[in-house]
Amino acid sequence: MNSTSMQLSPVQLNPIGFVESPYDEKFSVPRQPNLVAEGKGILHLVPPYNSPDAVRGLEQFSHIWLMFQFHHIPERDWHATVRPPRLGGNERVGVFASRATHRPNLLGLSKVKLEEVVVENGEVYLKLGSVDLVNGTPIFDIKPYIAYADSEPDAVSGFAQDKPKRKLTVVFSEEAQQAVKFCQNFAKFGIKQPLTFIRDVIAQDPRPAYQQGKVSDRIYGMNLAGYNIRWKIENSEQVLVLSIE
Repeated sequence: MNSTSMQLSPVQLNPIGFVESPYDEKFSVPRQPNLVAEGKGILHLVPPYNSPDAVRGLEQFSHIWLMFQFHHIPERDWHATVRPPRLGGNERVGVFASRATHRPNLLGLSKVKLEEVVVENGEVYLKLGSVDLVNGTPIFDIKPYIAYADSEPDAVSGFAQDKPKRKLTVVFSEEAQQAVKFCQNFAKFGIKQPLTFIRDVIAQDPRPAYQQGKVSDRIYGMNLAGYNIRWKIENSEQVLVLSIE
Protein backbone atom coordinates (compact mmCIF):
# COMPACT_ATOMS: atom_id res chain seq x y z
CA MET A 1 0.00 0.00 0.00
CA ASN A 2 1.49 3.33 -0.99
CA SER A 3 1.14 6.56 0.98
CA THR A 4 -1.35 8.10 -1.43
CA SER A 5 -3.81 5.21 -1.14
CA MET A 6 -4.03 5.25 2.65
CA GLN A 7 -6.11 8.02 4.20
CA LEU A 8 -6.04 8.29 7.97
CA SER A 9 -8.38 10.31 10.11
CA PRO A 10 -6.58 12.68 12.47
CA VAL A 11 -6.28 11.39 16.03
CA GLN A 12 -6.73 13.76 18.94
CA LEU A 13 -4.20 13.03 21.66
CA ASN A 14 -5.26 14.20 25.10
CA PRO A 15 -2.79 14.27 28.01
CA ILE A 16 -3.67 11.85 30.79
CA GLY A 17 -1.37 13.71 33.15
CA PHE A 18 1.63 15.97 33.58
CA VAL A 19 5.06 15.34 35.06
CA GLU A 20 6.46 17.42 37.88
CA SER A 21 10.25 17.26 37.82
CA PRO A 22 13.21 19.34 39.06
CA TYR A 23 14.20 20.13 35.46
CA ASP A 24 12.67 23.54 34.74
CA GLU A 25 14.07 23.80 31.22
CA LYS A 26 15.23 21.58 28.37
CA PHE A 27 18.88 22.59 28.88
CA SER A 28 19.07 20.87 32.26
CA VAL A 29 17.40 17.57 31.34
CA PRO A 30 19.75 14.55 31.19
CA ARG A 31 19.75 12.74 27.87
CA GLN A 32 18.61 9.48 29.50
CA PRO A 33 16.72 8.98 32.78
CA ASN A 34 19.28 6.79 34.57
CA LEU A 35 22.16 9.28 34.28
CA VAL A 36 21.09 11.35 37.33
CA ALA A 37 19.90 9.09 40.15
CA GLU A 38 18.31 11.81 42.28
CA GLY A 39 16.50 13.54 39.44
CA LYS A 40 13.13 12.03 40.30
CA GLY A 41 9.65 13.04 39.20
CA ILE A 42 5.94 12.82 39.97
CA LEU A 43 3.26 12.04 37.40
CA HIS A 44 -0.04 13.71 38.30
CA LEU A 45 -3.01 12.16 36.49
CA VAL A 46 -5.83 14.52 35.46
CA PRO A 47 -9.60 13.95 35.12
CA PRO A 48 -11.09 11.70 33.92
CA TYR A 49 -7.94 9.57 34.01
CA ASN A 50 -7.25 10.11 37.72
CA SER A 51 -9.47 7.22 38.69
CA PRO A 52 -8.10 4.66 41.15
CA ASP A 53 -9.48 1.99 38.83
CA ALA A 54 -7.21 3.20 36.00
CA VAL A 55 -4.08 2.35 38.00
CA ARG A 56 -5.36 -0.80 39.69
CA GLY A 57 -2.55 -3.37 39.67
CA LEU A 58 0.09 -0.94 38.41
CA GLU A 59 1.90 -1.12 41.76
CA GLN A 60 2.89 -4.67 40.87
CA PHE A 61 5.33 -3.38 38.25
CA SER A 62 8.73 -1.93 39.08
CA HIS A 63 9.07 0.10 35.85
CA ILE A 64 6.75 1.74 33.34
CA TRP A 65 6.87 3.20 29.85
CA LEU A 66 5.73 6.80 29.41
CA MET A 67 4.67 8.22 26.06
CA PHE A 68 5.10 11.98 26.16
CA GLN A 69 5.32 15.18 24.14
CA PHE A 70 8.48 17.25 23.68
CA HIS A 71 6.50 20.34 24.63
CA HIS A 72 9.51 22.69 24.86
CA ILE A 73 10.48 22.06 21.23
CA PRO A 74 9.17 24.71 18.80
CA GLU A 75 7.20 23.37 15.87
CA ARG A 76 9.16 23.54 12.64
CA ASP A 77 9.82 21.51 9.52
CA TRP A 78 11.36 18.17 10.31
CA HIS A 79 14.59 16.93 8.72
CA ALA A 80 15.42 13.40 7.61
CA THR A 81 18.81 13.48 9.34
CA VAL A 82 20.04 14.77 12.70
CA ARG A 83 23.36 15.15 14.54
CA PRO A 84 23.32 13.04 17.73
CA PRO A 85 25.34 14.48 20.65
CA ARG A 86 26.90 11.02 21.21
CA LEU A 87 28.56 11.39 17.80
CA GLY A 88 29.98 14.79 18.67
CA GLY A 89 27.27 16.75 16.89
CA ASN A 90 29.11 16.43 13.57
CA GLU A 91 28.00 13.12 12.08
CA ARG A 92 24.50 12.77 10.67
CA VAL A 93 22.19 9.78 11.04
CA GLY A 94 18.56 9.30 10.09
CA VAL A 95 16.06 10.85 12.47
CA PHE A 96 14.52 7.40 13.01
CA ALA A 97 17.95 6.05 13.98
CA SER A 98 18.13 8.57 16.82
CA ARG A 99 16.27 9.79 19.87
CA ALA A 100 16.47 13.40 18.77
CA THR A 101 13.78 15.74 20.07
CA HIS A 102 13.14 17.24 16.61
CA ARG A 103 10.91 14.63 14.99
CA PRO A 104 8.01 14.47 12.50
CA ASN A 105 5.74 14.17 15.54
CA LEU A 106 7.01 15.58 18.85
CA LEU A 107 6.55 12.30 20.70
CA GLY A 108 8.98 10.59 23.04
CA LEU A 109 9.13 7.32 24.97
CA SER A 110 10.81 6.91 28.34
CA LYS A 111 11.28 3.93 30.65
CA VAL A 112 11.24 4.98 34.30
CA LYS A 113 11.18 3.30 37.68
CA LEU A 114 7.81 3.31 39.44
CA GLU A 115 8.44 3.91 43.12
CA GLU A 116 4.86 4.30 44.39
CA VAL A 117 1.25 4.64 43.27
CA VAL A 118 -0.54 7.16 45.48
CA VAL A 119 -4.31 7.55 45.75
CA GLU A 120 -5.38 10.18 48.27
CA ASN A 121 -7.84 13.05 48.63
CA GLY A 122 -9.31 12.42 45.20
CA GLU A 123 -5.90 12.66 43.54
CA VAL A 124 -3.94 9.93 41.79
CA TYR A 125 -0.23 10.35 41.19
CA LEU A 126 2.80 8.19 40.55
CA LYS A 127 6.13 8.70 42.28
CA LEU A 128 8.83 8.03 39.71
CA GLY A 129 12.52 7.24 39.86
CA SER A 130 15.02 9.25 37.83
CA VAL A 131 13.47 10.89 34.77
CA ASP A 132 14.60 12.65 31.61
CA LEU A 133 11.50 14.85 31.43
CA VAL A 134 11.22 18.60 31.77
CA ASN A 135 8.79 19.97 34.36
CA GLY A 136 5.23 20.06 32.98
CA THR A 137 5.76 17.39 30.32
CA PRO A 138 2.38 16.12 29.01
CA ILE A 139 1.97 12.34 29.24
CA PHE A 140 -0.28 10.58 26.73
CA ASP A 141 -0.04 6.98 27.88
CA ILE A 142 1.38 4.63 30.50
CA LYS A 143 2.29 1.02 29.88
CA PRO A 144 3.89 -1.42 32.33
CA TYR A 145 7.42 -2.57 31.60
CA ILE A 146 7.38 -6.36 31.14
CA ALA A 147 10.84 -7.79 31.69
CA TYR A 148 10.63 -10.97 29.61
CA ALA A 149 9.32 -9.09 26.59
CA ASP A 150 11.00 -5.69 26.89
CA SER A 151 14.49 -6.65 28.09
CA GLU A 152 17.02 -7.66 25.44
CA PRO A 153 20.39 -8.36 27.14
CA ASP A 154 22.10 -9.03 23.81
CA ALA A 155 20.68 -5.99 22.02
CA VAL A 156 22.95 -3.91 19.78
CA SER A 157 22.54 -0.16 20.23
CA GLY A 158 24.49 1.34 17.35
CA PHE A 159 26.45 4.42 18.39
CA ALA A 160 25.08 4.32 21.97
CA GLN A 161 26.00 0.82 23.10
CA ASP A 162 27.62 1.93 26.35
CA LYS A 163 26.51 4.34 29.04
CA PRO A 164 28.24 7.71 28.48
CA LYS A 165 31.02 8.61 30.86
CA ARG A 166 30.96 11.77 32.90
CA LYS A 167 32.65 14.46 30.91
CA LEU A 168 33.27 17.07 33.60
CA THR A 169 34.43 17.33 37.19
CA VAL A 170 32.19 19.71 39.14
CA VAL A 171 33.31 21.75 42.14
CA PHE A 172 31.32 24.29 44.16
CA SER A 173 32.24 27.74 45.37
CA GLU A 174 31.86 28.48 49.07
CA GLU A 175 28.92 30.73 48.21
CA ALA A 176 27.12 27.92 46.40
CA GLN A 177 27.75 25.45 49.22
CA GLN A 178 26.26 27.83 51.76
CA ALA A 179 23.29 28.80 49.59
CA VAL A 180 22.11 25.23 49.03
CA LYS A 181 21.51 24.82 52.76
CA PHE A 182 18.55 27.20 52.45
CA CYS A 183 17.06 25.61 49.31
CA GLN A 184 13.95 23.71 50.42
CA ASN A 185 12.49 22.86 47.01
CA PHE A 186 14.85 19.94 46.41
CA ALA A 187 13.22 17.92 49.19
CA LYS A 188 9.91 18.08 47.31
CA PHE A 189 11.39 15.75 44.69
CA GLY A 190 13.02 13.42 47.20
CA ILE A 191 16.46 14.91 46.51
CA LYS A 192 18.39 14.30 49.73
CA GLN A 193 21.78 15.46 48.44
CA PRO A 194 21.21 18.63 46.36
CA LEU A 195 24.91 19.16 45.65
CA THR A 196 25.23 15.60 44.37
CA PHE A 197 22.15 16.12 42.19
CA ILE A 198 23.50 19.36 40.71
CA ARG A 199 26.92 17.77 40.20
CA ASP A 200 25.45 14.79 38.35
CA VAL A 201 23.42 17.04 36.04
CA ILE A 202 26.30 19.31 35.07
CA ALA A 203 28.89 16.50 34.89
CA GLN A 204 27.14 15.16 31.78
CA ASP A 205 27.96 18.49 30.06
CA PRO A 206 24.54 19.72 28.88
CA ARG A 207 26.09 22.16 26.42
CA PRO A 208 25.52 21.61 22.70
CA ALA A 209 28.02 19.15 21.23
CA TYR A 210 29.85 21.89 19.29
CA GLN A 211 30.65 23.69 22.58
CA GLN A 212 31.83 20.67 24.52
CA GLY A 213 35.55 20.43 25.13
CA LYS A 214 35.94 24.19 24.72
CA VAL A 215 36.79 26.75 27.39
CA SER A 216 35.38 30.25 27.47
CA ASP A 217 34.59 33.04 29.93
CA ARG A 218 30.86 32.45 29.48
CA ILE A 219 28.70 32.08 32.59
CA TYR A 220 26.04 29.42 32.10
CA GLY A 221 22.67 29.45 33.83
CA MET A 222 20.51 26.42 34.54
CA ASN A 223 17.17 26.20 36.32
CA LEU A 224 16.70 23.26 38.67
CA ALA A 225 13.82 22.85 41.14
CA GLY A 226 13.08 26.56 40.88
CA TYR A 227 16.66 27.70 41.49
CA ASN A 228 19.07 29.36 39.08
CA ILE A 229 22.38 27.52 39.06
CA ARG A 230 25.23 29.62 37.62
CA TRP A 231 28.45 27.93 36.54
CA LYS A 232 31.46 28.31 34.30
CA ILE A 233 34.03 26.12 32.61
CA GLU A 234 37.39 26.46 34.37
CA ASN A 235 39.22 24.14 31.99
CA SER A 236 38.34 21.41 29.52
CA GLU A 237 37.54 18.98 32.34
CA GLN A 238 36.31 21.06 35.29
CA VAL A 239 33.28 23.22 36.10
CA LEU A 240 32.95 25.70 38.96
CA VAL A 241 29.44 26.27 40.29
CA LEU A 242 29.39 29.93 41.21
CA SER A 243 26.02 30.40 42.84
CA ILE A 244 22.61 28.89 43.59
CA GLU A 245 19.91 31.54 43.67
